[in-house]
Amino acid sequence: MLPADLDLVEITDVTAPGLEDYVALTDVRLRSRTEPGKGLYIAESSTVIRRALAAGHRPRSFFMEHKWLTSMADVLAEHPGVPVYTGTAEVLEQVTGFHLHRGALASMHRPALAPVAELLAAARGGQGARRVVVLEDTVDHTNVGAAMRACAAMGVDAVLFTPSCADPLYRRAVRVSMGTVFQVPWTRFEHWPAGPADGAADGVDLLRSLGFTVAALALEDDSVSLDVLEHDTPEKLALVFGTEGDGLKKRTITACDLTVKIPMAGGVDSLNVASAVAVAGWATRVR
Repeated sequence: MLPADLDLVEITDVTAPGLEDYVALTDVRLRSRTEPGKGLYIAESSTVIRRALAAGHRPRSFFMEHKWLTSMADVLAEHPGVPVYTGTAEVLEQVTGFHLHRGALASMHRPALAPVAELLAAARGGQGARRVVVLEDTVDHTNVGAAMRACAAMGVDAVLFTPSCADPLYRRAVRVSMGTVFQVPWTRFEHWPAGPADGAADGVDLLRSLGFTVAALALEDDSVSLDVLEHDTPEKLALVFGTEGDGLKKRTITACDLTVKIPMAGGVDSLNVASAVAVAGWATRVR
């Protein structure tokens, strides 16, 4: 049963005030928008919305077909005063620009990101992170979402993004991750890895100062096999993965403590970044 004090707004005019967060959510339009600057992101599907709320994120509003109101009644009851925009599938599609086959959206306040050192110290219930994944300049949102899902599955304690990485809270990244972007702690480096600026530590140096061995995943002449790292894994390990096309920057490889390659067969020399994260994360998981 729907709560009696529900702030339910029936959509009859697709240009009505309050719908701005949901207008034209097609991927092409979203890429030209500045959601981080507006302090919001879009959670898509009931599962993702529930995971975002469970992680403590605050909703700005909800947006869903009539038929989803009952199944989401408990969520709506927990957030009195938050507007709930509803209508037919056809009307909602006019607003967003695509068919809501997952039925429900929520506009969420974007939380402030924690500094890297603070995030890593808080991991594992305050015991501190032991396994960290770093994504350098990964620009495809699908890869970011898939990598986050792999990290959740492999027990990675935290994911760190370089400044040029795609947004983990972009709609497609959240969807592909199945909401695990709210499960695995993550944040961004201020500087990576060109050197200190304004008194801030370079990203690799910062990880090293926190006790991490920093391993670059790259095909170099001196790369050691992942098998070696699996059998002799440092207590605290940060695995660094490169962009989809060119891999890691040379200066990043040089800055890291060692370079690691995944042994492969069939003449294959590289994997999709999310697949590489899954393989390396499994091999070096905390046992």
